[in-house]
Amino acid sequence: MTDRKVQDWMHRGVVTCAPETAVAEVAAIMEARDISALVVVDGGGDALGVISRTDLVNARFIEPYMKHWRGLCAQHLMTKPAITVAPDTSIDEAVQILNERHIHRLVVAEKSAGHIRPVGILSITDLARHVDERS
Repeated sequence: MTDRKVQDWMHRGVVTCAPETAVAEVAAIMEARDISALVVVDGGGDALGVISRTDLVNARFIEPYMKHWRGLCAQHLMTKPAITVAPDTSIDEAVQILNERHIHRLVVAEKSAGHIRPVGILSITDLARHVDERS
């Protein structure tokens, strides 16, 4: 696997939402697009964090204890900062980051002039699709 790069296995394109996006809308987007996470971006399109189905499920468990459940937004539940890698990062390095951070996906981003622009996602599902490939 050592010569493989994240750009070879990642999903190109990213489904995003704003920090202010209501949790109900986040869930609806995930359902409609059949995806398990959204990248939360600021007004300039820079990656701030990731909100996943797991985040939504975990929030439902504490719902009875929260007075303002209906006011929850992506920014309240997202994992931040977004854990990013460049498209030319090796698959081996990406796997190491996923394992060390105990996370299921990496935001693939291009960084320039102080901006972090998401261009794709590399998930453990993507890695599993290639488990039988040899370098």
